[in-house]
Amino acid sequence: MQTRIETGILGATGMVGQHFIKFLQGNPWFDLKWLGASDRSAGKKYRDAMTWHLPGGTPDSVADITVDECKPGNAPRLLFSAMDASVATDIERAFAQAGHVVVSNSRNHRMERDVPLLVPEINPDHLKLVPGQQRLRGWTGQIVTNPNCSTIVLTMGLAPLKQFGITKVIVTTLQAISGAGYPGVASMDIVGNVVPFIGMEEEKMEMETQKIMGEFRGDHIEPLAAKVSAHCNRVAVVDGHTVTVSVELASKPSLADLRNAIENFTGVPQQRQLPSAPPKPVIYMEEANRPQPRKDAERERGMAAFVGRLRACPVLDYKFVALGHNTIRGAAGAAVLNAELMHSEGMLD
Repeated sequence: MQTRIETGILGATGMVGQHFIKFLQGNPWFDLKWLGASDRSAGKKYRDAMTWHLPGGTPDSVADITVDECKPGNAPRLLFSAMDASVATDIERAFAQAGHVVVSNSRNHRMERDVPLLVPEINPDHLKLVPGQQRLRGWTGQIVTNPNCSTIVLTMGLAPLKQFGITKVIVTTLQAISGAGYPGVASMDIVGNVVPFIGMEEEKMEMETQKIMGEFRGDHIEPLAAKVSAHCNRVAVVDGHTVTVSVELASKPSLADLRNAIENFTGVPQQRQLPSAPPKPVIYMEEANRPQPRKDAERERGMAAFVGRLRACPVLDYKFVALGHNTIRGAAGAAVLNAELMHSEGMLD
């Protein structure tokens, strides 16, 4: 691209907003020009409106941007939303009504019938929901969402297996503390401990998986006809969600069939060489003790999923381990890749 597209961030001062800023640095397609936050931050230089929590200092490219209120008016057409769920619904809808393209990491609109819940390697055709969204709601803009940070790890691990007819899934998560934002989980609660509850996480994983892996049917998504059961746990890991998965498959493929499917899995982002797409979206690891968050989550800029320990399951058919970076592939990076796919489809022209 010779001309980069101007973009902005809703909720730019929080942890997810900071991850968006970091991930967008040097993006060849998008030029970050606008930052929105609460009225407490509006009118301040970005460097004065927040405390930078990520490695390194506040990027020079944004430090002197004056933060605006999260209201339509001065913002670019393309916006990434890192809004807290408590306020995201009305703000995102107001921007979509005003003609903005809102690519959201917030959970608020994910399960709405006319809103794509997008993983570009898995369901790029779900973008076909957008014209109906605009027609029914009277919007000149649109909202597109990315999944929950644990759901995206699960669905990336399952995606190569969909061809074999997924009928049942049991998943247990070991979720990093960065998924709880900042300051996150109190140290006395997580150090040397496992917290076996994350509010609404299990419900989100179960419902979102069925929508993401479902089929586009003209004006809606027909959910994947599989039962999904999730157990979600917070563990003392900084970055990287691990999931252990057992799956039942209708066609009863061999272990070699599954390995071949995983190792050859690719998607539209790889075919189109989108800037943020990893060359291989799912990477199989031969080592018996991999993947591991500390060793693997940061690889491929945090945008790939890693799968290992594929083996027979005595209860269902097969079981495996999957890992993904929760704040990159599970949040900021996922939304940026969604926007790149949308641009490649001509939706940002």
